[in-house]
Amino acid sequence: MAKKVKSVFVCQSCGYESPKWMGQCVCGAWNSMVEELEASSSAIYKKSATITSSVKPQPIKEIKSGSYDRLDTHIGELNRVLGGGLVQGSLTLISGEPGIGKSTLILQVSSVIAEKYGTVLYVSGEESEEQIKMRAERLNALSDRLLVVSETNVEVIEGYIQEFNPGFIIIDSIQTLFKPELTSAPGSVSQVRECANHIMHIAKTKNIPVFIVAHVTKTGELAGPRILEHLVDTVLHFNGERSQEFRVIRALKNRFGTTSEIGVFEMKEEGLIEVANPSEMFLEGLTPDVDGAMVIGGLEGSRPLLLEIQALVAPTSLGFARRTAIGVDVNRLNLIIAVLEKKVGLPLTNQDVYVNVVGGLKLEGTSADLGLALTIFSSMRGLPIPTTTTLAIGEISLTGELRPVANAEKIVKEAAKMGFSKCILPAKNLKKLQIQEPIQLIGAHFLKDAIESMFFSKEHPF
Repeated sequence: MAKKVKSVFVCQSCGYESPKWMGQCVCGAWNSMVEELEASSSAIYKKSATITSSVKPQPIKEIKSGSYDRLDTHIGELNRVLGGGLVQGSLTLISGEPGIGKSTLILQVSSVIAEKYGTVLYVSGEESEEQIKMRAERLNALSDRLLVVSETNVEVIEGYIQEFNPGFIIIDSIQTLFKPELTSAPGSVSQVRECANHIMHIAKTKNIPVFIVAHVTKTGELAGPRILEHLVDTVLHFNGERSQEFRVIRALKNRFGTTSEIGVFEMKEEGLIEVANPSEMFLEGLTPDVDGAMVIGGLEGSRPLLLEIQALVAPTSLGFARRTAIGVDVNRLNLIIAVLEKKVGLPLTNQDVYVNVVGGLKLEGTSADLGLALTIFSSMRGLPIPTTTTLAIGEISLTGELRPVANAEKIVKEAAKMGFSKCILPAKNLKKLQIQEPIQLIGAHFLKDAIESMFFSKEHPF
């Protein structure tokens, strides 16, 4: 009698396994259960009766301590995000929308590392060798020690690694790889999980840094099971509008550095060009003395950053007010609108509010609250703001009080260097600042005080 083949239903969002089909998974995803044949564990893992290893447990005091060996990518913005360069034996996952520049960046990195450190293996499961060669010619990323192969079988890829012993590996992309022992299709939860585990084992045992490219979903989240993010050492995310030249890379996870740093690039025909001064780039198109636009300040990692934020307030025509935000958390926008209505008396109940951060960058933290509130007030009342000379920083509480922000001194110094002559900030920040630069600092205790100092005078009070 033939042995019955067992199957299991696997959620393609979270990896949950169920013996029966479910309309909704435990993670909340609908219609995400896909039937897969259940492979025996012996077909995937060949276990021996006795397990031997050259590595033995040792007391923590006897373990040699030292800094990680890093490879210099010669791309300053990428080194900043990685924490100083590529760590030997690390797995770096890079994700982003199609066409955002992932393959361009890793090809530039692979060419530099091949020239400086040795053999690099570029494995592509989506493009042919000829397509990669065409991009490399455009980027001038041609190196004799850069090996390119189009392959999706993990076991064949391992054979290439054993044969050529590369110093750096690129996998583009993890969703195209498969293991023959598994019956599920490439890109499924089982295949992604097992292939990522296999690559991690190679990287750690041979001490080779690996770049893994991953797809994203329609919502911009990393495709595949969550375990993929836990397996790797670093998760980098590329964002930006494909219609614009600016690209921002951010570390969402980094075991060898901080996750607050960002790298800024400009997409040109010859590839991604790093931007040393992002504030200057983001403020290129400033229009002086317009309503609904203002410059705000924040800190990304160790670097202060100045951005333009815009707001448009218009009467609603749909029966309910719309709140649309690009680059700003919608919940934060609703909170600021509520404070403006309650504490300032600005009637926004029947007004649509649209907010946009110029340049495609998503704001982190709360230092932009004050600037956002001032732009909404400016657009509603039609009062212009001197955008080229004035900026604002500060967090707004539910009571309408301006709360201090961290690293205000760095932001103010950056603003003075960029030519700004006035800065509105919380009064508690003003007490602690020691600024020698020629910039006027205006401290405010409440949001209403900041609005008065910006738009009104003693002769014409708010």
